[in-house]
Amino acid sequence: MSLNASLFFTSAGSDCETPQTTFDALNEEFHFQLDVCATRESAKCSEYLGVSDDALAVPWHGPAFMNPPYGRKIGKWLRKAYEESKLGITVVCLIPSRTDTAWWHDYVMKAREIRFIRGRLHFNGHRYGAPFPSVIVVFGAKP
Repeated sequence: MSLNASLFFTSAGSDCETPQTTFDALNEEFHFQLDVCATRESAKCSEYLGVSDDALAVPWHGPAFMNPPYGRKIGKWLRKAYEESKLGITVVCLIPSRTDTAWWHDYVMKAREIRFIRGRLHFNGHRYGAPFPSVIVVFGAKP
């Protein structure tokens, strides 16, 4: 028996564009200067790092907002957010709540704050709510 992946996921890709209302509420609190996982079309800040910028290899400044691709490399993004926080940068992340993963235990559990979101987010460009719960993770000091 094979499973139809479309029954479980809202898109074939791992890009879930942040709902504007979610970003606006966080931005009011944190006053973001940088969106570290963006495209020109999806950027929530006037300053952003895209694929061509190799955001995992360059220094960040902040406060920074991060809604990383939700694929297998999400752990690398969370490691980078954690490392930047140790340098004094505040990084606020919108990620899936996957408490069973290694990256959750290795990095998320070291965050200053974990805010579970009630219900399921409706990501921009998707017809239905996310098939997974989401969480806001805050690394570093509050600005």
